Amino acid sequence: MNNPKSNNPVAFITGTSVRIGEAIAKRLHEGGYNIILHYRNSKAKAETLAATFNNQRADSAMLVSGHLDDMNDAMQLISDVNDATNLFGGRLDVLVNSASMFYATPLDEATMPQWDELVNTNLRAPFLLAQGFTNSLKRTNGCIVNITDVYGDRPLENHPIYSMTKAGLISLTKSLANDLAPEIRTNAISPGAILWPEQEANDTEYHAKILNQVPLARLGKVENISDTVWYLVSNDYINGQVIAVDGGKSII
Repeated sequence: MNNPKSNNPVAFITGTSVRIGEAIAKRLHEGGYNIILHYRNSKAKAETLAATFNNQRADSAMLVSGHLDDMNDAMQLISDVNDATNLFGGRLDVLVNSASMFYATPLDEATMPQWDELVNTNLRAPFLLAQGFTNSLKRTNGCIVNITDVYGDRPLENHPIYSMTKAGLISLTKSLANDLAPEIRTNAISPGAILWPEQEANDTEYHAKILNQVPLARLGKVENISDTVWYLVSNDYINGQVIAVDGGKSII
């Protein structure tokens, strides 16, 4: 067994090289966590982020890669993180399921490859990771934080598969909160309008339509999500909760 170079708690975050996942990784690293960074295609960005963390605190970040919609890749990720010979000795205190696929699938146009990609990435992978890390998290009385979506409760038009996966992730959160307690806590965050989808980044008409549905009438920040992750990780008496960070969108 490897002798880890640090006794700091360890967080594994999926999709950490960009957007919300990156912000979560930065917040937990700032709070003293060692970070296992996962990336799919953004290798250069992930390597840069890992180098930044390791420059700030030596041996505080390591990389793993894989496509979460691929069963073999998901199982390999579990093996890599649990590996007692890795930089952190196989320790795991926090699992954050942040990676997600998002695109429209109108009912009359949706395909089975789209179904497989969205369901496998957004729902099957969080289930498999929770299953694969249960023993590791029990040893540290760790926790799981799932990043869901307000559309898991109120489906987005022409996004039936995506919305369904997020509804399933909310249900999974509550199931695990009951089944894995008392050793492991499980909670979720449902973001609202935090970052514009990449395919609609320049669509001002779409932006106006969405913000018109938000009582605070403005876009959120990635820090609003990462700070909430920190709160859920730090508060050891919160379990089975889904916190909407959406500017009030879910109350309209």
